[in-house]
Amino acid sequence: METPAVIIMAYWFFQGSIDVVSVVMIIIWQSHYLRRTFHYPINMKGKDKPFPVVLVLMAISFNSMNGFINGYYLFGAHTFESSWLYSPQFIIGLVIFYSGYWINSSSDNILSSLHRGPNNEYVIPQGGLFKWVSNPHYFGEIIQWTGWAILTWSWAGAAFAFYTFSNLAPRAISHHAWYKKSFKEYPNDRKALIPYLW
Repeated sequence: METPAVIIMAYWFFQGSIDVVSVVMIIIWQSHYLRRTFHYPINMKGKDKPFPVVLVLMAISFNSMNGFINGYYLFGAHTFESSWLYSPQFIIGLVIFYSGYWINSSSDNILSSLHRGPNNEYVIPQGGLFKWVSNPHYFGEIIQWTGWAILTWSWAGAAFAFYTFSNLAPRAISHHAWYKKSFKEYPNDRKALIPYLW
């Protein structure tokens, strides 16, 4: 489902003028999407469960559109000077992006290594940011694409960050409610998405 984001961004990269900034930008983008496209599906649990075709088609459509918009902006419609790599926006955005990347990937690793209970029932995730929130993987992804919006300083990046929050925040609330309903011993101080706040 994530493959269009890899391919379309690579297409735009090779259409533009290849310089140090464009190489850095494609590495940042692909570091997320290559992991999401190949590593994540191989290691995720529940591969034997049915997955609605309509969700697959929606994800392919979104990733195609998102890859097009961000790729066109970065490599087709806009040119960055090499000094951009030393700008406050880029440096701050990069730190935020990879902080979110680390939170997202480490939380995914915790979820994929969960051992089901004796009757193959769900268990409460523990460790990492799961100590404070039910959905640190979503929290990390929101942080990540907020960092992308800052480091590209673009409407395309901002739109992606906004979409990410709009998509993942309701899912986080729903998952948090499910955990609380399903486990009597679920930690009361654990929030849905943002540590200590929400």
